[in-house]
Amino acid sequence: MDPASVTRPSAVPGPRLPAACAPPPPAFDALQPPGGRAAWFAWGIGVSVYVLAVIHRTSLGVAGLDAAHRFGVDASTLATFSILQVLVYAAMQVPVGLLVDRFGPRRVLLLGVVLLSAGQLAFALSTSFAPALASRAVIGCGDAMTFISVLRVAARWFPAAQNPLVAQLTGLAGMGGNLVTTVVLSQTLHTEGWTVSFTAVALLGAVVFPLVALLLREAPPGGAVLAVPPGGGARRAPIREQIRESWREPGTRLGLWVHFTTQFPANAFALLWGMPYLVEGQGMSRGEAGGLLTLLVLANMFFALLFGRLLSRGPALRMPLVLTVIAGTGVCWALVLAWPGGHPPLWLLVLLLLVMGSNGAASLVGLDYARSHNPAHRLGTASGIANMGGFLATMISLFGIGVLLDLLSPAGAASYSAQAYRGAFCWLYVPLVLGTVMIVRLRAKVEGP
Repeated sequence: MDPASVTRPSAVPGPRLPAACAPPPPAFDALQPPGGRAAWFAWGIGVSVYVLAVIHRTSLGVAGLDAAHRFGVDASTLATFSILQVLVYAAMQVPVGLLVDRFGPRRVLLLGVVLLSAGQLAFALSTSFAPALASRAVIGCGDAMTFISVLRVAARWFPAAQNPLVAQLTGLAGMGGNLVTTVVLSQTLHTEGWTVSFTAVALLGAVVFPLVALLLREAPPGGAVLAVPPGGGARRAPIREQIRESWREPGTRLGLWVHFTTQFPANAFALLWGMPYLVEGQGMSRGEAGGLLTLLVLANMFFALLFGRLLSRGPALRMPLVLTVIAGTGVCWALVLAWPGGHPPLWLLVLLLLVMGSNGAASLVGLDYARSHNPAHRLGTASGIANMGGFLATMISLFGIGVLLDLLSPAGAASYSAQAYRGAFCWLYVPLVLGTVMIVRLRAKVEGP
């Protein structure tokens, strides 16, 4: 998360204290941005790009079965679409953070809209696997440029105390894009077909681009000097130094692992495997499965509002919220996977989706750790590092589930059984356990024993 437009107070030259002896980072209490209606307007223009990006990002989640038929691929090959998209997104986070720090969020958002639209149009017209795969990579690149840029706009316009709430509202708005995908695109695919549906999504960029180009102001008057290094000089740190200093900060690493551990279960389910699991593994109709996926989106929106309210009261609740979400998600998946026959009752599936609705809101706590432990001139870079976490875990999950589905099913199977899905989804516990261990290790360095 990109913090408010403030800078760390200048430090008196002296020896660097060891990490164990160093005092906690000082509060960023310099001149605060104004907030108000102008701030909400600027945020609204920026967040329109993020909503568009989420529509593009999740469009494959309701088209997985159609894509498998259109391109003639199996589960592990189908997963390659989302894996490559997420891989590109994750790999672009640090470069995008550097671009935002150096050129400002407005230019980066405009480039993101262009890439999203071009990639989706190419995907709409693709009839073979290779061009479609390349187009998803372009979409991932455009998607990567949106979230950090929107948070930077918000941080320049809103006081620091409002940053956690505004970040959660940004995630909430993004879920609106997910809702468009699950409700509108899923139906359009079956009434208008592949090419018309995805071309219509691509053309949404023609509406958003002029809004950003003509109406977005990156910062209030006098607020554009916030990325200056400590000491007030105009020198920019070399790229390697900026990345190294961001990574050396334990709060950045804790943010990455919080994001890694909390985001991926719902992401993997919504981006690709949720619809096939509910239709093939649980015998639901597409309409019933779409309804449950919509429930996941609505739950995410609810938790975004709830967590935003709670976290705006202070940082003490950050770690309890994170650990509660991790434990709740792990327990619910254990109940679903352990259910006899691999066919859990509807109430349990509903409970799982409601609990996974907290994943996205909890992942933003990771960006809040990165925001609150880094000075203003490297916030884009630190936020990019933290924002990689959940998408790396998502990529690991998508690939592992796809491979296990193929291994647990007969060669050339047209669909996958409930037992195959149950075994494949056990893979979720690999990144879940790894991330939890890393959070526990880093927590003491950041928050103390």
